Amino acid sequence: MNILNPRERELVALGASLASNCVPCIEFHIQEARKAGLTDAEISEAVELADKIKKVPADKVLEAASRRLSTPVDEQSAAPGACCSLTAGAKSCC
Repeated sequence: MNILNPRERELVALGASLASNCVPCIEFHIQEARKAGLTDAEISEAVELADKIKKVPADKVLEAASRRLSTPVDEQSAAPGACCSLTAGAKSCC
């Protein structure tokens, strides 16, 4: 299965790497994309587009949570005890 050329394969790999939040993958595929002849501008555009697409479902989840709460989520994040400022004994955080 070699329908995609190396440049196209690396663009797909960059999008998948960003979507999966894989730092080693994104570092590897940026290097491979350059070897495949993509410019840094082309790679940057692909990464920016993938990031925009990735944020859509995250924004939808945030909106859904906000609709179900009496206080909008962005106001809650500024409240004392918000996520990532949990007490020392906390078992989980985002």
